[in-house]
Amino acid sequence: MSADLHLHTNFSDGTDTPEVLVALAKTVGLTTIAVTDHDTAGGVALAVAKGAELGLEVIPGIEFSTDDYNTEIHILGYFIDLGNAAFQETLKKLQKGRQDRIYKMCEKLQKMGINLQAETVLTLAGNQAPGRPHVARVMVQEGLISNFRDAFRGYIEFGAPAYTEHYKMKAVEAIKLVLDAGGLPVYAHPGVSKCDQVIPDFVAAGLAGIEAIYPLHNEGQTQHYINLAIKHGLLITGGSDHHGQESGRRLKLGEFVIDDKYVEQLKNEHLR
Repeated sequence: MSADLHLHTNFSDGTDTPEVLVALAKTVGLTTIAVTDHDTAGGVALAVAKGAELGLEVIPGIEFSTDDYNTEIHILGYFIDLGNAAFQETLKKLQKGRQDRIYKMCEKLQKMGINLQAETVLTLAGNQAPGRPHVARVMVQEGLISNFRDAFRGYIEFGAPAYTEHYKMKAVEAIKLVLDAGGLPVYAHPGVSKCDQVIPDFVAAGLAGIEAIYPLHNEGQTQHYINLAIKHGLLITGGSDHHGQESGRRLKLGEFVIDDKYVEQLKNEHLR
């Protein structure tokens, strides 16, 4: 029995539809998954429906990109009431910011001699929450760069010449939004953000858990964040951050999983 609580679909920067993702999760033997697209919950209902059809539990989720403490911090939200009005209004604002960023990023690339059209990127994305991976994929498809990784390293990763910010909430705002929508907020892949000093502030704001089990965390980091979760009375969660079969990432769905006991703890906290 195993689970994966951090998965993306083509409603953000994943490459698989929600239905394909769920079917693949069933095939590889997962028992519970969470769909956590960036700044959108548009694919959740489709995933939940497919999960009901195939007998696989799908937890409704989201991943917010926040800009805080001089870095980018991601907050996961689980069991959110997708009909919450404030939640939906915030999503519209976040998604417009993402769309505007694509135009600004393409303008920067064009000034660098790379003829990338924003409309092409938005067409490829085909959703309301386009991201940098869509820019990278079009650059590769059009022969403007040799591979996905080089697109990021040379042009669009943080600090690169074409990197562009978009509207983001502060981390505590995202935690509050998740709570107000009836969900459980979790600090995503803290070893990536590398700012443990913020955790007490997050706990005070209502943080429910820490994503301690994550593929880019080494063994020492995993244990460190498990210990921090225990210290602060937080849930322990984890997931692969899978972005689809054609995402260019090496890790395949089902290769990185967490024990069902963590899912049960998350569900019990939600019910409580």
